[in-house]
Amino acid sequence: MNFQELIKERYSCRKLSERKVDDALVEQLIEAANLAPTAVNRQPFKIFWMKSEAAKEAVRATTRYTFGADTFLVVGYRESEGWTRSFDNHSFAETDAAIAATHLMLAITDLGLATTWVGYFDAPRLQTLCPEMAGYELIALFPVGYAAEDAEPSSRHAVRKQRGEMVEEL
Repeated sequence: MNFQELIKERYSCRKLSERKVDDALVEQLIEAANLAPTAVNRQPFKIFWMKSEAAKEAVRATTRYTFGADTFLVVGYRESEGWTRSFDNHSFAETDAAIAATHLMLAITDLGLATTWVGYFDAPRLQTLCPEMAGYELIALFPVGYAAEDAEPSSRHAVRKQRGEMVEEL
């Protein structure tokens, strides 16, 4: 599928089947995120593959938005590792992590899997349960799986701003 088809097909899937995701597919997802462009190629992000049962339980303890998944990826960044623009001291670390997370999300769809970008999780508690995450700002949790047969986009999915609301020509 081409890129336009991919971005039209992708939606926030909130109902996943019990079918397990093969580790080889997760490795492909991680590679897609690794190829994301970042400011000055600093790559200030980290992907935490919540692979052990303890890690999965930590996710489940910090959010109710797991949608039946058994595979979880969490994206975080370190502010100190990002590039900072000298004119206004704006750090691009979070932007870079969001770009990598977007690559990850689109790759999930491209591989025939489904997810939604979950922001509603207790990041401080997750870091307490998984000390390896200390020092990272956690911005995204992706429950990854195969869409359930009756999964469908939310009613808000197709709601988009009109061009005039979104674009201003100068």
